[in-house]
Amino acid sequence: MVNKIPGGYIGKILRVNLSKSTCATEIIDDAFCRKYLGGAGFITYFLLKELKPRIDPLSSENKLIFATGPVTGTPILGGARFSAGAKSPLSGGIALSQAGGFWGVELKRAGYDALIIEGKADEPVYLWIHDGELDILPAKHIWGKNTKETQKTIRIERGDKNVQVAMIGPAGENLVKFACIMDGLHDAAARGGLGAVMGSKNLKAVAVRGHNPVKVANPARVKEITKWMMDNLYKDWMTNANHEYGTGGPIHEDIEMSGALPVRNWREGKFPGWKKIHAGVIKDTIRIGMEGCWGCPVRCKKICRFDDPYPVDPDYGGPEYETLASFGSNCGIDNLKAIVKANELCNAYGLDTISTGSVIAFAMECFERGLINTKDTGDIELKFGNDEALLKCIELIARRQGFGDRLAEGTARLAKKIGKGAEEFAIHVKGVDLGMHEPRLWPSVGLGFGRAWA
Repeated sequence: MVNKIPGGYIGKILRVNLSKSTCATEIIDDAFCRKYLGGAGFITYFLLKELKPRIDPLSSENKLIFATGPVTGTPILGGARFSAGAKSPLSGGIALSQAGGFWGVELKRAGYDALIIEGKADEPVYLWIHDGELDILPAKHIWGKNTKETQKTIRIERGDKNVQVAMIGPAGENLVKFACIMDGLHDAAARGGLGAVMGSKNLKAVAVRGHNPVKVANPARVKEITKWMMDNLYKDWMTNANHEYGTGGPIHEDIEMSGALPVRNWREGKFPGWKKIHAGVIKDTIRIGMEGCWGCPVRCKKICRFDDPYPVDPDYGGPEYETLASFGSNCGIDNLKAIVKANELCNAYGLDTISTGSVIAFAMECFERGLINTKDTGDIELKFGNDEALLKCIELIARRQGFGDRLAEGTARLAKKIGKGAEEFAIHVKGVDLGMHEPRLWPSVGLGFGRAWA
């Protein structure tokens, strides 16, 4: 019987059991695709159907799922994205995160709509998925390496510079509760602690390479839609701003003036220092270029480089709006180079920049209120505006050293550990730090934060 599958889908899911070192291909049909669509729909279906209640998110019973959507890998603009999901070590609910870049397209071209990873490997491994085949390969030699070293090593081993790698850094290996999965060096499935889930499975990376174009049902219609999008793309002011500056450009002024910018652990609404850290300043001073995701002409990804007072590697890109706000205004820091360095460190170690900046901002408020002191922090003067303290904390978090071990548990758990009323100003929803948009100004955003971590 011929499997009926709509255009934009492959019709196959790859299931890998790391405990048993086995894999199987599962067929999905037209009805399944139309009901659950892909991405978050596929992930939610399998997690709700297959996970036992009350499991430990960092146990072998959890499942890590990557899923593409019907547009992924097609010529339609925005067709680069994929979703990742698992039970969250931060919230205990479903963590769903998205990324762009090139990895999702490569997975689909390799022959799969989704990847379900079960169990736990006895030793560190990485997956090699290529044109319908899978190899489970040893990764002890790259365990402990940062993301750039990991990607470089895998590409050399596979003999192909176009291999796309979804991976964790030392933060995921050390089970930092808000570790992320890096898609290349400057795209991330960042929210909810998916990197910790990946690390708990002794899975360092998933490398993919495929050569089979994604088929669509009506190529002429897809071409027509793509042309219309291209013809109208730059009529939108936001698209133009993102093309020119990336996220976090001149719009910063409107955000700060309206009180929508999180400032010093969300307790304030004004931050004159925004003038020193927005993407327009980045463009004029330290930006050396712009890149984009697969098939996207907007090219909103900043590439930054400088050597003083510390070097920043352009391969790690540059900070998005959320990162500028998290490490900048929310930590009371207006040193742009320190923020860009913090972004590089997080991409190298595999840390969610939103949660990393948020837990440090919370700790800064605790420090200034006298709830913790230098004895707790290891002699770090954890005051708002201290950019040296910010960078030091990121290093400690990723390696779970000193005070970083406590920070690595996330804002909610840190607040409970500190006590003394600290939980009153720990800003999170069900254990997950908020995105950098003030929900008191936009109630719909607050509702979205609440729904996202159910």
